[in-house]
Amino acid sequence: MNMIPGLAKTETNIKLPFSFIIYSLLAFSTSQIILIFSGDFIMNGAFRIPPLWMVAHLLVLGWALMVAMGAMYQLVPVAFLTPIWNETFGFIQFAVTAIGITSFALSLAFFPKLTLITGFIMLIGIVMFLFQMGMTMMKQTEKNILTAFVGTALVSLLLTILFGILLAASVSGYLSITNHVALLKTHVLLGIAGWFSLLIFGLSYKMVPMFSLAHGFSMKLSKPIYFLYIFGLLATIVSFWINQANFFRLGMTLLFVAFTLFVWHIKQIIKKRLKKNLDKPFIFSLIAIIIGWVVHLVAMISSFILISPYLFGAIIYLYILGWVVFSIMGYLYKIVPFLWWTHKYSKQMGQLNVPTLKQLMNENLGLVLFILCLVSYLGFIVSFGFQLTNLYTIVQFLFAITTIVYSAAIVNILRK
Repeated sequence: MNMIPGLAKTETNIKLPFSFIIYSLLAFSTSQIILIFSGDFIMNGAFRIPPLWMVAHLLVLGWALMVAMGAMYQLVPVAFLTPIWNETFGFIQFAVTAIGITSFALSLAFFPKLTLITGFIMLIGIVMFLFQMGMTMMKQTEKNILTAFVGTALVSLLLTILFGILLAASVSGYLSITNHVALLKTHVLLGIAGWFSLLIFGLSYKMVPMFSLAHGFSMKLSKPIYFLYIFGLLATIVSFWINQANFFRLGMTLLFVAFTLFVWHIKQIIKKRLKKNLDKPFIFSLIAIIIGWVVHLVAMISSFILISPYLFGAIIYLYILGWVVFSIMGYLYKIVPFLWWTHKYSKQMGQLNVPTLKQLMNENLGLVLFILCLVSYLGFIVSFGFQLTNLYTIVQFLFAITTIVYSAAIVNILRK
């Protein structure tokens, strides 16, 4: 008996998603350790320097992108009820992408002249992933709003990487870009809001009902949410290139309205749940949605007043951490035991010495880790608000320890 409907026909070789997940955990822990020693740069608003570029790409690409890829190899077949196009191609894609991201991150800090070459290696790996997902989703018999969210997220990822390659060519001295700042802003926006936010929206519409056992809810609101968020992204991008504040305000407002509707829609889905007590990791992912809403609100308000580039940098930092990273941490802590139990024990149900799903997932440890994450987040807010370097370093040390223990807890599940 399978725990996930449709899994029997669409199950992916478990080694494929876990290859991505294990690599991502290493990149996650490494990025947070490096940030312990970066407090002076961050508190002074020096976000655009090589060491922080390395950390940012280790976190966003090495951690968030790789874990998203691994999760999609498992969840896309389940969500769209169609098997992965080619698993062997998937393993090759993992190797190319891992080499590309690692070498690209290192070249940003230590070998800037090589960023174009390493960036192309990374680009090849990501294009291979996009091709794999495209071929898989084309086999879907009935397209739905989930297809739109995930498909648009994948297009945003491709554009993010292409713009990143142009920036790498500029850093390497191979290309002169007249509007470097607009290109950089577009690269960042499409990466964190276009790729990650749309992907989390789409997959949340699958995982929230699944983890809460919700039934009988309406999906009508998902379409206006999708279009409002897309129009918000487009308006914001246009504002970067024409340097028009009103377009920027329009974009930020549309993004906030779309996110507000998403929060309300998720709340309506949760109300239809059969599961009375939600699991702690899932609750943490729901808290991440609230954090994302708050940051969207702050970003919208900030677009109407004059604030420093430092504060906008802080908003982006808190957006990535509180919305993207926390969402992934919560879902991953729930998904990994789910996948491992289904892979290893689903055919042994009823036999002796078969652990339950609850026994694979250390919820007590998870609760402590998630509380520490939220405490750290509050510490980061205070640090940025008052530019307290020493406090930032202390909080970052706490968060780094938390991420290391979190990563070890995830890996430990695979030993059970």
